[in-house]
Amino acid sequence: MPDRMNFSWHTRLLLALSSGAALALSFPNFNLPLLAWISIGLLVLASFRARLAVAPLYGLLHALVFYPLCLPWIDVVVQQFGGVGPWTSAGLVALIAVAGGVICAVFSWSVALASRRGAWIAFALAPCLWVAVEFLRAHLPIIAFPWNLAGYAASGNLPLVQLTTVTGIYGLSFLVAAYGSLVGYALLCGRQRAWKSVLALTAVLIFVAVGGRYLVPSDTPRFTAHLVQTDFAQAYDYPADWIQVHARDLDELAQISVDAARRIPGLIVWPESPAPFSLQDPAFAARARQIAQVSGSDFLVGAEDWKRDRAGKLVATNSAVLLNPSGERIFTYDKIHLVPFGEYVPLRRWLGFTGKLTADLGDFAPGSVYAVGALPEGRFGSFICYEAVFPDAVRRFTAGGAELLINISNDGWFGRSAAPAQHLMMARVRAVENRRWLLRDTNNGYTVSVDPYGRIAAQLSTDIRGELDAPYDFRTDQTLYVRMGDWFPWLCVLVSILGVATTAAKPGWQKNLWDAGDSSSGTASGPDG
Repeated sequence: MPDRMNFSWHTRLLLALSSGAALALSFPNFNLPLLAWISIGLLVLASFRARLAVAPLYGLLHALVFYPLCLPWIDVVVQQFGGVGPWTSAGLVALIAVAGGVICAVFSWSVALASRRGAWIAFALAPCLWVAVEFLRAHLPIIAFPWNLAGYAASGNLPLVQLTTVTGIYGLSFLVAAYGSLVGYALLCGRQRAWKSVLALTAVLIFVAVGGRYLVPSDTPRFTAHLVQTDFAQAYDYPADWIQVHARDLDELAQISVDAARRIPGLIVWPESPAPFSLQDPAFAARARQIAQVSGSDFLVGAEDWKRDRAGKLVATNSAVLLNPSGERIFTYDKIHLVPFGEYVPLRRWLGFTGKLTADLGDFAPGSVYAVGALPEGRFGSFICYEAVFPDAVRRFTAGGAELLINISNDGWFGRSAAPAQHLMMARVRAVENRRWLLRDTNNGYTVSVDPYGRIAAQLSTDIRGELDAPYDFRTDQTLYVRMGDWFPWLCVLVSILGVATTAAKPGWQKNLWDAGDSSSGTASGPDG
């Protein structure tokens, strides 16, 4: 066992870089999810018994590969719609990678520290540490970015994703990290018992993943909604006469909406505003009222909504607005989680280096209430675009009484990059966590209906203008995750703190803090033994 612990520094670098690549390749558009199950184990191996002064480097390297490889669309979006040059956009991607790297560095340093008390302690603690750092990613001020958490790589499996009704997505992340950690431990120690544990866990996972899908129940919907995909080309800015110029397009969308509701009576939904739609604009307001009145249906539409804040200043919000069949506005939800550098520029005063991005992007004001609306058959919560990646935010709608979830989004910003598929992957998990039907309406795809167990019940083709007859229903039951929230990641945070603190309290640990390894185990090997 000591010989296997004796990694050279270049082996550790290779392990760290490979872990970032393996995790990135697990997500769309690479779609190699099995790689996620070993990715975190590779990072644990890179960090095991590393010098504490160098161990954070391995977490940083993991992130410097992971983020640019699975999020290249950020660079394209910022260049195309932020009006900035390639160096500035690349700098923003690098900033995201470095910020994520700092968090991963905490993970690798903690594993290195825990490994000084024994191999099994480090590898047993690693899954809790991983969930803790993912939870931190989701709750950073301003730059919280819980995109592509490790658990999403396993979420495509119908039986496994049901775990999220208890733990949220973090339970799947724990499972993925625990499997990789066990494989890493078996590779490190080479003991037959460890490999038997790996084989046993693998067999259980395969049995659940394959056989369990026959045990996942189905949900028979009673209602049909009409999700209208507007398919407007994404633009950098919009002229003042945009509504007039696109009158024919709006006429077509109105006809599509009315015809669908007359054929099958039901709710009409338009996506997050892909254009300057505002009910304060008399021309658009008249169109919206007419759609509701002529169709005789409730009409939920994404719009820019203007109102005065507490100081009396006129501000814009990114909102979902419901009109009843009489054309009266009866519900509004204002988006709470705005996209940094997309819907507002944080720390604008200090970020002059972003040039045209900060000069030309307007700011939305965030909402503050997880409002729940009412339809004749039941209550719904409508979250907007980027909010789909925040598990606790969506959970608040269900906890507040929502019996149906509606996600309106404009993924036109992303083109046909990996981002729309990644966004859908995360939104589907929200349906399972909350055990609710999810209606997801987008500007150009993916427009879908997802059942409470994560199946896509209906889907519209991408990049077309059209309408999806989307089945749905209302449910009143509450999952453990809805009732208790993020209890599982908080438990992992607690275990991680106690584990690291216990290791740090080991008598004499300070003496070896910056040494190559635990000299008593004979593992020192150059700068990173």
